[in-house]
Amino acid sequence: MSAITRTELDGIKKISSGKVRELFDHNDSLLFVATDRISAFDVILSSGIPGKGKLLTQISKFWFDKLFPITLSDGTQVNHHLIESDVEKMQLPAQSIDSLRDRTLQVKKCEIVKIEAIVRGYITGSAWSEYKKSGTVNGQAIREGMSESEKFDEPLFTPSTKADMGEHDENISVEEYKKRVPEPLASQIQEAAIKIYKLASEYAATKGIIIADTKLEFGIDSDKNLVVVDEILTPDSSRFWPVDGYTVGKSVDSFDKQFVRDWLKSVGFDKNNPVGPVIPDDIIVKTAEKYNQGYNLLTN
Repeated sequence: MSAITRTELDGIKKISSGKVRELFDHNDSLLFVATDRISAFDVILSSGIPGKGKLLTQISKFWFDKLFPITLSDGTQVNHHLIESDVEKMQLPAQSIDSLRDRTLQVKKCEIVKIEAIVRGYITGSAWSEYKKSGTVNGQAIREGMSESEKFDEPLFTPSTKADMGEHDENISVEEYKKRVPEPLASQIQEAAIKIYKLASEYAATKGIIIADTKLEFGIDSDKNLVVVDEILTPDSSRFWPVDGYTVGKSVDSFDKQFVRDWLKSVGFDKNNPVGPVIPDDIIVKTAEKYNQGYNLLTN
């Protein structure tokens, strides 16, 4: 199976092309097509991971079906942007249907809230780096004596900006977040993000998976409802750890593109180089196995 790294649809306008997804304007809705592209350190690499886009799409659909709608403390119902996942019902060019199958979602057009709603349940990655230096995470004071990969007492909401393509997201404090997002929307997004993380984490734990952290995005649909947009709780937007490989005090391997990141570091990849190198076949195979393992554990 070869990797699909680009998609074009006859007669359907492409709006944008992101790190992984291609976005098309389709009647009164949008088409999200997940390619097999892979990025690391904010660089799209020249090689793809065969089948990755399908797995990401099916994981998002799994969570959309399982978790929503959710009800917030003020009675607000939060749903998702998904309209249809069956390509046979999307009125697509016949010659494109097979290539789009299982990797395409038809979704609502929404006004996007320009914030990444990040929820952290465990201290790892950039959160661990900041904590070692200052005892804080996103400027929030954290109790003393935590070890790498340790679980927080309660999940932390650590928002970031949502940068345009080619630029970098920046972590911001909750106080800065509330300056950028008006109330009651700011509080609703924060509560919804934490609730989604908790519900997903409880389920994943029954499947032998720890969700260390996740990134969510929100929008407002045409009926002025708050909805989750983009992907949700995939290995690209979250850290999934195997329960049986989890140990406090060290970094934990995850079901994602860590093999690719580690290989890039080993070859001295320049993060400022806009052109990514060709990934060796064995790294592609190992990365694909990680994505498949995470998907199968979650959904079986």
